[in-house]
Amino acid sequence: MTAPDAKAPLFSARGLSKVYVMGEVEVPALREVDLDVAESEHIVLLGPSGSGKSTLLHMLGGMDHPSTGTLAFRGRDLTHLDDRALTLFRRDHVGFVFQFYNLVPSLTALENVEMAAEIAAEPIDPAEVLELVGLADRADHFPAQLSGGEQQRVAIARAVVKAPDVLLCDEPTGALDASTGILVLEVLQHVNETLGTALIL
Repeated sequence: MTAPDAKAPLFSARGLSKVYVMGEVEVPALREVDLDVAESEHIVLLGPSGSGKSTLLHMLGGMDHPSTGTLAFRGRDLTHLDDRALTLFRRDHVGFVFQFYNLVPSLTALENVEMAAEIAAEPIDPAEVLELVGLADRADHFPAQLSGGEQQRVAIARAVVKAPDVLLCDEPTGALDASTGILVLEVLQHVNETLGTALIL
């Protein structure tokens, strides 16, 4: 494998397409996308349901292969990597935040973040990350003792603790009311500005 090129864009996609085959039916989910993402950039993907936003995030995050086109991370081709190589790519470079929090209910907020830190090469201190998302005083609380917005902030902290190069956020406010959603977006922007983590939502 070639070493990543620090001078290249964080992500570079050319002609990226994805077609799902369901029986005899082909369903195009993404068509001929060209995209460059710079280091520390903050990008918002907008579009109606079914327009391919989640599909694009999944390909950027190494969770799915494109049907056609190319995708590179800092100049390193991701298009033809096998599952093991993509797993290592996700572990070392990508943080995911989903609509649903997927916290371990039997672990405290701090323990949920510590669990993610254990697989990272150079993690940030979990307590510092909880402070970054405004939850230092809730570290010993279990998910059931937290509001929806607080649980989503724990999920953000869990993604951030690995010190990823990019946070991919798939409708991170979809399960929240409007005011709580705004708070979560402000936390994500704070992470982007404080750590320089690229942010795509």
